[in-house]
Amino acid sequence: MNYEIVIIGFGKGGKTLAAKLAAQGKKIALIEEDEKMYGGTCINVGCIPSKSLVKSSLLAQKEASWNEKQEFYRKAILEEKELTAKLRQKNYEKLKSFENINLYLGKASFVDEKTIKIQGKEEITLNADTIFINTGSKAFIPEEFQSIKNNARVFTSKELMSLEKLPQKLLIIGGGHIALEFASMYSAFGSKVVVVQRGEQFLPDEDKDLAECIFESLKSKGIDFQFKMKFEKIEESGDKSILYFQKENQSFSFECDAVLIATGRTPNTQNLHCEKAGIDLDKKGAVIVNEKLQTNKKHIYALGDVNGGLQFTYISLDDFRVVYAQMNQKNYTTSQRKNIPFSTFISPCYSKVGLNETKALAQGYEIKIAKLPAMAIPKAQVLQKTQGLLKIIINAKNDEILGAMLFCEESYEMINLIKLAMDCGVKYQILRDQIYTHPTMSESFNDLFDV
Repeated sequence: MNYEIVIIGFGKGGKTLAAKLAAQGKKIALIEEDEKMYGGTCINVGCIPSKSLVKSSLLAQKEASWNEKQEFYRKAILEEKELTAKLRQKNYEKLKSFENINLYLGKASFVDEKTIKIQGKEEITLNADTIFINTGSKAFIPEEFQSIKNNARVFTSKELMSLEKLPQKLLIIGGGHIALEFASMYSAFGSKVVVVQRGEQFLPDEDKDLAECIFESLKSKGIDFQFKMKFEKIEESGDKSILYFQKENQSFSFECDAVLIATGRTPNTQNLHCEKAGIDLDKKGAVIVNEKLQTNKKHIYALGDVNGGLQFTYISLDDFRVVYAQMNQKNYTTSQRKNIPFSTFISPCYSKVGLNETKALAQGYEIKIAKLPAMAIPKAQVLQKTQGLLKIIINAKNDEILGAMLFCEESYEMINLIKLAMDCGVKYQILRDQIYTHPTMSESFNDLFDV
């Protein structure tokens, strides 16, 4: 069967591209391996379910009995599942409404650079003039944990968010932002959380003052952190698991009801047989692309997590803009992107954009630094959420903003205003002298930028 366009993967970039090109009259095949992934990672196993649980966790009652906490958590999981099912169905129905989009359910793989094989209820072969790879990423399990990944009490984030029983003791392996988000969330639900990592430093890529502030905040919630831990083995003890680690020639053991392996994600290319199409991959399995998101085969593109870029759904959306521009002879590429913000939904939320102090100095900038404790913000007092620190890095030579680190309530909204100012080359005084509504977290910029 011949198509103008074949899109492999129903993620943010692919589904948006399919709808836009279909509206132009293109004949499109969209292939998805799993009907529970219509809409992509974000909707089904990433941002939306995790943020639904974050929201619920912040409503959990600390003084509740364990049975009450269990029931509250169970209802939160059911609410999250209902939400994702609704969004998944909405995404499916939107694309199904196009007569010129055919949806295929099955595993896609390359036969050659123009031919795709789909292994579903039956085997189907498609030919296409242009192919888009949008297969996303999956949880990365380091070699040392491969032997336990199929243990009944060992989970990835996707699997843990389907578990309807709240773990009384949760062991999290990994020290990155996903690990911290789940640690904060499950601690709020009532689990006793221990975070173990091989590294010896907490958030090593962050400035020391921000890292220390985040660390103390999470510790104050009862989260235990263990560093320089090398995994040895797992044993079963009744309805518990015991994990053993080595640290400086000493043995440590941790008993738990559940283990979360949160050690990052890896591009989902293992079963695509890209080699049959002559598509180049990097050493991590990501599809290598240029600034137009073309592979070394100019009619094949890769967008979203699979191309090795930043793993955010808003980057996948911008990848759509890049490839859509190429399909319409427009000149928008990844090289034209500016500042990319991100948020880690711990409590309070940590959001950042641009350069921190360490990186700005390393790049030779002469800088001015401004800091503001969250407790100095009236709205934080109103919310009774006064933990945190706000920090801004200014280019001393031209007064433009080089970066911002906001560890405070509602930082996930505030960071977007700073990103916009940075993209537009706005001097910091503009944000300092704005008139903001009161009481809001954003009005803190009046004080924060008073350098």
